[in-house]
Amino acid sequence: MPSTALARPLAAAGTAAVLLGILAVGALHVLPPTAEISPVRRTISEYALHETAWVFNLGVLVLALGSLAVSAALAYAGQLRIASVAGLGLLLWSLGLAAVVYFPKHDWAVGPSLDGHLHRVASLVAFLSLPVGALLVVLAWRRDARRRADVWLTALPALAALAMFGVIIGAFLLQPYTGVAWWRAIPLGAVERGLAVFEVLTVLALGRWAWRAATDERKGAFLTDVR
Repeated sequence: MPSTALARPLAAAGTAAVLLGILAVGALHVLPPTAEISPVRRTISEYALHETAWVFNLGVLVLALGSLAVSAALAYAGQLRIASVAGLGLLLWSLGLAAVVYFPKHDWAVGPSLDGHLHRVASLVAFLSLPVGALLVVLAWRRDARRRADVWLTALPALAALAMFGVIIGAFLLQPYTGVAWWRAIPLGAVERGLAVFEVLTVLALGRWAWRAATDERKGAFLTDVR
């Protein structure tokens, strides 16, 4: 079996896993007891501090595995070199998500913890590395007419994710001048959820990219055989 033949099943499985992971985390927004958590002020990781934490953890891990499958699909489709900065960015996204689960956020009812600090670092790495890695893939293929739609569908959510990330960084940097704690200066929960939405859309766009590239390769091989 040629390596490109693995790209389509990996892209399909990865996309399905990403959607299932998001469905699991999304359900926590509307089902008790976590439905009472403010999506505007509280971060998504707050769901990991309740009795239904297993749903959150499972959803994030499935999202990480799905994203990893999408990265592999891109590599098998010949669109990504795993041993590259772009490949590293996509890998760090998946590893960062896994670390977010392994190291729970601060439980402020108890106080700050080492796990909470590591959780915050893992979140920053994950949220930043994915759009950067995706944009590097975009830059590598921006002049290929066959990939024009994939380039735009990937670049737009990746840039939007960086913009949302910039809102958080801006609030942090302005903290000494405004005198307002950065997590209070913005609706942190809403901004983080917006960031997460654009990150997921980026992964889905990459999954579509891998599928279409592998399909094009298959069609090309078929035409070659016919000739």
